[in-house]
Amino acid sequence: MNIWQVFKRSHTIVGLVRYAKEILTLSKRYRRNRIITNYLATADVKKLQLGAGSTFHDDWLCTDIDPQSDRIAFLDATKPFPLNDDVFDYVFSEHMIEHISWHEGLFMLQECKRILKPGGIIRIATPDLERLIGLYNLNDKPLNDKYIKWITDKFLTQVGVYKASFVINNAFRNWGHQFLYDSDLMEMAMQDTGFTNIKRCSPNESENEHLRGIESHGKIVEDEEMALFETMVFEAKCPV
Repeated sequence: MNIWQVFKRSHTIVGLVRYAKEILTLSKRYRRNRIITNYLATADVKKLQLGAGSTFHDDWLCTDIDPQSDRIAFLDATKPFPLNDDVFDYVFSEHMIEHISWHEGLFMLQECKRILKPGGIIRIATPDLERLIGLYNLNDKPLNDKYIKWITDKFLTQVGVYKASFVINNAFRNWGHQFLYDSDLMEMAMQDTGFTNIKRCSPNESENEHLRGIESHGKIVEDEEMALFETMVFEAKCPV
């Protein structure tokens, strides 16, 4: 086989792969449009979840960049949302925003504000960078040590030693994390994208009944105490 034949064959393979990807994308978009249309037509209170993963809330429009269920719609939060302005009452995202860059996170928040009704509420749960850096704090040594041991035993079995430095590095590098927030950065991001009434909440607690008890990170990692330890939650309003 000469070089030209190899090139033609490889060119054909590349074309087939590209065609297959296009068909898959079209399929995802068709299913997404069907899920969105059905949801908006039936939901009285409209609620959007970004980064649903394997979780599903019956009364939410659950979305993810890699849907794990036919009930979850494809949505890339770093691209314009396929949703109209001023449609949703609530937006919820749990342990997702840390998987995109700072600028992509700002874009996501801007899109959330766009699709929320005036007075609508956003709720973001994400790892707390200050808590992770605070693993060096000797005043909280018992709980810090417990978290260090838990992360090491569960995710860093090759390390063989319990040290805060390994756990902190892991938080930045593992699970596809790209940018970790502390409370100041989260507040700044929400303020910069136009949200108001920004406040920190405890996981699964909210003054709003629609945002209460919706976190599932503890179930996913199989340890509610450690999930509570590492997670911070913020709520904010879309201006009226």
